[in-house]
Amino acid sequence: MSIHIERTPRWVRVRFAGVTIADSKNALLVFEGGGLPKYYFPKADVKTALLVDSSRTTQSKDAGKARWWSIESNGRFAEDAVWAYTSPPAAAQQLKDYIAFEWDKVDGWFEEEKEVFRHARDPYHRVDAVASSRHIKIVLGGEVIAESRRPILVFETGIRTRYYLPRLDVREDLLTPTDSHTRCPYKGEASYWTAKVGGKEYRDIVWSYVSPIAEMPKIAGLYAFYNEKVDAVYVDGEQEPAELRWNRRLTVAS
Repeated sequence: MSIHIERTPRWVRVRFAGVTIADSKNALLVFEGGGLPKYYFPKADVKTALLVDSSRTTQSKDAGKARWWSIESNGRFAEDAVWAYTSPPAAAQQLKDYIAFEWDKVDGWFEEEKEVFRHARDPYHRVDAVASSRHIKIVLGGEVIAESRRPILVFETGIRTRYYLPRLDVREDLLTPTDSHTRCPYKGEASYWTAKVGGKEYRDIVWSYVSPIAEMPKIAGLYAFYNEKVDAVYVDGEQEPAELRWNRRLTVAS
């Protein structure tokens, strides 16, 4: 079994079609199979009248058979958006009479009064933004497109170090904003830029948190490059090893 269940001290709410469909100060935070944490709500804290029976069932090796529901409210319908384990085994017995929601099939998630994005926050995940005087140089398309001795280094659990650089230290003339955006529960919403160097375009290779969440003010407006997509990253004159820069699984800002 690879499931970890703990009670979260956070007040958690779920919104759909203008209605708070789940509202609990007794939610569970569940880590299952090495995936992202998920919130489970006591049945009594969910507006079950808005749930519509679904024919879908799934099987988890850690928690047993799951029954699914859709949501119908105020003229909107979200298919197969809710599940619960009908008879969880001993290791997952805490999940009995608890209900979970597909994150992206509802409109909003709130921890206390703060909206959170992408997934539940992991209390064991840490993000530190630290001012540094390291010499950072970014090479792309054979050209130095950013160089700084005043970066902010972001150290995040399980993710490579990211270097956030002041705008004045970046060749902004080579960057074009795109309509791409991603959201991080720990940093906020990221905007993206494409770099054009030597006639070649490198789409969405640069991102910035223009208005990061209150906990991350140090990176506001700074640029970060995908280490693994540029030609080279130099830190204090030494090239960052390729094995530290490349990660095929990375698809969004980290």
